[in-house]
Amino acid sequence: MLQNIAIGQYVPGQSFLHRADPRSKLLFIIVFATLVFLANNTITYSILIVFTTFSILLSRLSLTYILKSLKPVWFLILFTVVLHIFITKGGTVYYQLGSFTIEEQGLRQAIFISIRLGLLILFSSLLTLTTSPMDLTEGLERLLGPFGRIGVPVHEIALMMSIALRFIPTLMEETDKIIKAQTARGADFTSGNLVRRAKNLIPIAIPLFVSAFRRAEELALAMEARGYRGGVGRTRLNKLRFSWRDSMIAVAAVLLILAVGWWRT
Repeated sequence: MLQNIAIGQYVPGQSFLHRADPRSKLLFIIVFATLVFLANNTITYSILIVFTTFSILLSRLSLTYILKSLKPVWFLILFTVVLHIFITKGGTVYYQLGSFTIEEQGLRQAIFISIRLGLLILFSSLLTLTTSPMDLTEGLERLLGPFGRIGVPVHEIALMMSIALRFIPTLMEETDKIIKAQTARGADFTSGNLVRRAKNLIPIAIPLFVSAFRRAEELALAMEARGYRGGVGRTRLNKLRFSWRDSMIAVAAVLLILAVGWWRT
């Protein structure tokens, strides 16, 4: 499961999405996330699903690999589905067992919320898979640039977000190594009830936190040794420039807004 986390990883390529400006991709992510929460019927969600599938194909990445990013959150999606099925009431009663009923509104909300979570995770994974950490940091910094005029540490915020995304696959890899090492020493993480399994995670959590703090300290020392001073006096080798690809992304965003707005009830 740990190897299936796509958020934070970058796959080099020369596709349309790889060569687009990171600022346009970040802005589009905001628009897309807003539309996901505004969608409220079968047609609007179908439009978003079709567009997400088209975007994945446009990235020239393996569809199977990107879909694997949903595996780590299957439990969350399943929990959300069950919660809405048994709590949300209204509409036609499809099934009844004692005081528990499965009704139309509960089933409808369960399906829509699961689709919503899946779309958000897939598009977030698509952003990091097609954008290098350096470009992502610079894009965030340029977008947040106006806030720097009122004293907001824009460069530091962008750098922290980029490092956090970059450390996700690193920490997952470290967790996988710790699990394998503990399993080789006789640890059992699969048997027992939920409480027992939670207790068995303690031998994983402690060395993982120690490793995370060690990596953070090494990164801080490396940045200090190289004379890092934040955004003061910083120059850039490659400057970001909008191109026709970014214009196409803007047009796609407008069309998607119009389509969802038209079919939204």
